Order: sequence, then C-alpha cells, then structure tokens
Amino acid sequence: MRLAGRLFGRFSIARMDDTRLARVQQHHVGHNPLTDLVFGSVAGGVELADETVAGAEGPLPVRVYRPHGAGAGPLPLVVNFHGGGWTIGSLDSADWLCSNVAVALPAVVVSVDYRLAPEHRWPVAAEDCYAALVDLAGRAGELGADPSRLAVMGDSAGGNLAAVVSLMSRDRSGPVIGFQALLYPATDLGLGSPSIEENAHAPILTRDDVVAFRDHYLGGQDPHQPYASPLHAPDHRGLPPALVQVAEHDPIRDDGLRYADTLRAAGVPVRTTQYVGMPHGYLSFPRLCRSAPQALAELCHEMGAALG
Repeated sequence: MRLAGRLFGRFSIARMDDTRLARVQQHHVGHNPLTDLVFGSVAGGVELADETVAGAEGPLPVRVYRPHGAGAGPLPLVVNFHGGGWTIGSLDSADWLCSNVAVALPAVVVSVDYRLAPEHRWPVAAEDCYAALVDLAGRAGELGADPSRLAVMGDSAGGNLAAVVSLMSRDRSGPVIGFQALLYPATDLGLGSPSIEENAHAPILTRDDVVAFRDHYLGGQDPHQPYASPLHAPDHRGLPPALVQVAEHDPIRDDGLRYADTLRAAGVPVRTTQYVGMPHGYLSFPRLCRSAPQALAELCHEMGAALG
C-alpha cells in the first residue's frame, strides 16, 4: 500500500484547482506493466468492446465485457459506474473489476463513462448514469443480456451513483433493478459521518480530498439533495437488495454503514461487510490489497445469488 499511497499522494485532489484538474482529466494512463501491477489487468476469457449509449444530453462512451464460453441463453446485465470522486476515473480504471465480474458470474458488464465535474457539475453525472441505464436495459437483447436480471455496481463515487440510480429507477418507474452493489460508497455529501474525522489522514483518501471532491462535484449546491446524497432520501422502501462493502481505514466508511442501516430499516435486504485494515479504494489495487480477492468473491457471490 505504500506504493499506492505515494502514487495518490502526488495527485491529491485537495491540492488541485479547476485548471490543474482539467489537465489530469486529459491524461489517460491506459495499461502497461506498472499500472497493471498496481491497478490490475483485464481478466482472461473476456471480450471487450467500446461502444456508445444514450446519456442525458448525448451519446456516452461505454465498455462492454462479454465472457467467452458462457453457454446458451442471455446473461445477467451489470451496469458499472466507475469511481474517482466524480472528477477523475475512466473506463480503463474499471477494467480489472468489470472483467473479473463478467467472467465470474458470468454476465454482460457495461461500464459507463459519464461526464465529469467540475465542467459538468451535479446532477449531470447522475442523470447521465440513469439515461445510460435506461438505454442499456432497452437494448439488453442486442448485448446478449436479460433485462429482467439487471444489477448496478459502483465503487466510491460510482457507489454513490449506483445508489442514486437505484432511487431514480424506483421514483421514475423503471427499469427494475434486481441488485445494487455499493462498494465503499459516498452517500452523505453533507459530510455527517464520524469516520471522516476518525480517518482524516488515512492513506489513499483524506478528509481534505473528500471535501475537495464534493466541492468540485456540487459547486456550492445543496449537499442534502437525495440524488446527490442518497442517505437523505425521504423514503428508502422498495429499493433493490444491496451489498455494501466498506473499508476500515476510510474517511467515508460510515457513509456505507449508515446507508446500509437505513436500507435495512426500510425493509431492504442488505449484506454489509467491513474489510479490516483496508483503505478506501481497495478494489482498485487488487495486486496490493490482500482483501481484494475476497471482496471480489463476495461481490460475485451476492450478485449471482440475487440475479439467478
């Protein structure tokens, strides 16, 4: 984790103004031996295809992961929203997670490249993700997928977006989501979780980074809007069953735990797992974080059980 900490320490969001952040967004790391050592490579036995789907205001890039030799019949459809504080992250950054889920379930996994802040502030990312989900559910047959076995998945800011899209789908009468996988999600942009101060100087993500990501995304808008902070939705009944994974040494650990408790109180089936000793983003560092394989296995088991 020291290597990952040094890499992220050099690019602390808390030290970036909009101009520097825009330069970072234009830099695509891609895959090479060093990045694959840190962030993981594409799983074997999966086919990748870069396509587009409908966003809120125009086409969005997506990456489709199809497992080889999955047998006859349509597969479950899993729609992923990458992490990165709504400001960074890319399709490449989700390759390890999405390709491994596609092979292990098996499923057709589609990762959405939504528009990023600060150029596109809230609710642009949320509306992009919902529009993409609607389009993908409508085109599931073209992808060899079954729209009646639909899940959403996301890590960090992507976990926020997966939770928000689940609320939107319920509120807007579809599509019907069968499972939501929320991986160390941000659920309270009002920053009301005690863990923010407890882990203010944690590796990978600090309290200052959390504040900076939030501010770039909202641009001064109300952080308690339910489609920004799903924890603050007035009603959580009727939402999809959920897996909520959190990391012990994470400023937003309690965002996930509080959201899991809120879902459970509303009658939503929830499994919650806290990975001891892990920092925020452990699934982004599968070669460095000892809990990443276990967390991936849990994710695939819970999603597979929910989708059939």
